[in-house]
Amino acid sequence: MNEVEFRPCIDLHEGKVKQIVGSTLGHENQSVVENFISEKDSSYYAEMFKQDGLTGGHVIMLGLGNEEAAKFALSTYPDGLQVGGGIHADNAKQWIEAGARHVIVTSYIFHDGLLDMERLEKLISAVGKEHIVLDLSCRKRDGKWYVVTDKWTKFSDFEVNQESIAKLEQYCDEFLIHAVDVEGKKSGMQEELVRDLANWTTIPTTYAGGVRSLEDLEKFKELSNGKLHVTIGSALDIFGGDLSYRDVVEYCKSF
Repeated sequence: MNEVEFRPCIDLHEGKVKQIVGSTLGHENQSVVENFISEKDSSYYAEMFKQDGLTGGHVIMLGLGNEEAAKFALSTYPDGLQVGGGIHADNAKQWIEAGARHVIVTSYIFHDGLLDMERLEKLISAVGKEHIVLDLSCRKRDGKWYVVTDKWTKFSDFEVNQESIAKLEQYCDEFLIHAVDVEGKKSGMQEELVRDLANWTTIPTTYAGGVRSLEDLEKFKELSNGKLHVTIGSALDIFGGDLSYRDVVEYCKSF
């Protein structure tokens, strides 16, 4: 692989393109922290990514009421984006037919604290392994990485390590891995997780969480040995941050 690709994102919340602190979702007694609410619609960003030749970007539906906006993005850039949020075996095919290259799943296959292989097999039967991205959102506990689910509010019993990664690679085409504790906070990446993933994964894997500068990108490339792709959200100027989207695109294309 040995080539860092910039994988863009379109996060949808209440039908609008937003950047939020993901770990603040799903808490009844806590309001969602919004870093940015765009005046542009989802197709604006999809068209931008299409023009810049960026593939593998993800459209994430954060809660209900985002289906129309997601389909708008997919129809603007068919076969160029992935879609996640509320995906399951019964609706996955319709999202592929709507233009998604891959569907992204977490909570559907991780529930009640466990990995549900029956649901994963059903998903493969519905759309094929080649259209599946597994989102392993990770949080550290007792010195080990675990998948967290239900809008990142619950620890599963699924430990992310070399053995479990090797097993899951047989059932998907790519991984999308959020470093939950730093995602959306522009506070720097989870360096240990980047190193671990680079050592463990053999299929395309995108890391998300905390990258905020070109210096961070350079460090990311070194830590990952060029084996991982990267997503940047809140830090980008197109989402209200200080880091130039254009600079990131050009920087990653120079690898």
